[in-house]
Amino acid sequence: MAKPKIRNLPDLRNLARPGSEIALRVTPKAARTSLTLDGTTIRASVTAPPENGKANAATRSLLAAAMGVAPSRLTLRRGQTSRDKLFVYSDD
Repeated sequence: MAKPKIRNLPDLRNLARPGSEIALRVTPKAARTSLTLDGTTIRASVTAPPENGKANAATRSLLAAAMGVAPSRLTLRRGQTSRDKLFVYSDD
């Protein structure tokens, strides 16, 4: 079975600059996957459980889709076990 497509993602292509840090708040094990922009705060909800890095991987894929980049370009710098995450975009 294919993954369901995520709709209504905010356009975050302006964050795709080398070295830019993207802070967001994540809710794992949510009813549906979504990404919202509340002012300057990015909130992500993923259906993946917070075990063995599954929620982090789902969050990285979701953020990459909104930015229009490959998930491999995003590195989780801070927040491996926290709801507050800090991703860094790299262009190499």
